[in-house]
Amino acid sequence: MGSPHEAIDRDALCALGDERIDWRFKGLPVSAEGSTVAELAARRLNVFDDGFVGPVLTIDADALEHNVTTMAKWCAQRGVQLAPHGKTTMAPQLWARQLDAGAWGITAANTAQLRVYRAFGVSNVLFANQLVDAPSLHWISADLDRDPAYRFSCFADSPDVVQRMNDALTALRPAPARPVDVLVEVGRTGGRAGARTVADALATARAVADSPVLRLVGVGGYEGVLVNDPSPYSLNVIDTFLSRMREVTERLLDERLFESDTVVLTAGGSCFFDRVAEALTGPWPSGPDVLPVLRSGCYIVHDDGFYRWMSPFSRQSGQESLRPALRAWGRVTSTPEPGLALVTAGKRDLSFDAWQPEPQLVRRDDGSTRPLHDCVIKEINDQHAFIRLAPGNDIRVGDWAGIGLAYPCTAFDKWQLIPVTRGETVVDFVRTFF
Repeated sequence: MGSPHEAIDRDALCALGDERIDWRFKGLPVSAEGSTVAELAARRLNVFDDGFVGPVLTIDADALEHNVTTMAKWCAQRGVQLAPHGKTTMAPQLWARQLDAGAWGITAANTAQLRVYRAFGVSNVLFANQLVDAPSLHWISADLDRDPAYRFSCFADSPDVVQRMNDALTALRPAPARPVDVLVEVGRTGGRAGARTVADALATARAVADSPVLRLVGVGGYEGVLVNDPSPYSLNVIDTFLSRMREVTERLLDERLFESDTVVLTAGGSCFFDRVAEALTGPWPSGPDVLPVLRSGCYIVHDDGFYRWMSPFSRQSGQESLRPALRAWGRVTSTPEPGLALVTAGKRDLSFDAWQPEPQLVRRDDGSTRPLHDCVIKEINDQHAFIRLAPGNDIRVGDWAGIGLAYPCTAFDKWQLIPVTRGETVVDFVRTFF
């Protein structure tokens, strides 16, 4: 695909620094209004002492870099490519870091996301979803025709999906100059999308191969929704599913239905990518090269909850672990009864749908910090978190409470501009587009 620097528009990334700070960006100092993002980053503000108003989400710069390089190294050692799910962050600056570390492309889930990707020149997109609406297909087809360097592929899991894609594209005048690349999606009963049987997957593949405006280039699937724990039973479910993906791929190779020199074989969320890498790497029958591609996205910031428990880097001993990079900070505004502290950070600020936030630190105005021990958040309102305090924890009105977050996909979407910190110093900002 060329160098990573050709994979995203660097001028568009640089232009993010020219955006003016105003009231749209919560948590930032009032004194920052009127400055550009680049100017504010250059001031190297202290996130506690220079006017930030809680709640504010921060990204730890060192943990971020560690996670990007650790995952890139892991993939290289196992002979798999990485197309991280960009929806985790919707942050082009972070996509660029992943591409610079060797990512093969960026994964999208819907057209709204794809429009952001293309606005920033992402040149290799794996659309891990069915694509059946004509307006999206017409725009994608025109974009492919405009940009010879643009590579795009999407999923199809039934002949009905293929028919809708075919009808939308064959209706275009003039006819598309380039076909839309398609991967057959394999599923499992009780799972999400995907052909439920090998026969269904093969029928879908044949329908793609018969279309004059589509091109069969691979097989995809998603194992992450099949189970919710790393028990031996669950791992067996994952392995069985991945075996079905292999079987479909081998059958299609035998039938010589693939229409590209390289067959993309993709799965892998952020929980079981180790099983995926083991199952989808060779050996394969002779014919087109098979390219295993993971779509893991949450690794980039890891978390303090679900992925801390589920990630292969946590489950397997002897591996270098990922580091949680996200932390929310809110002011303690009330201690109305013994054992309870209220923090100004709630559902509008914290991810809470998969795992409760974790109170971790207290930071005083004098600059001192101390850990919180055995404290939990059991209730979250729109704008308040209720910290239940175990005996021995000293927390006061006016303190900053540092809160670890789980499940990055619903952490980033609440923040448009996120300070990147090294220690307490803000060294950069990350812009999101949700």
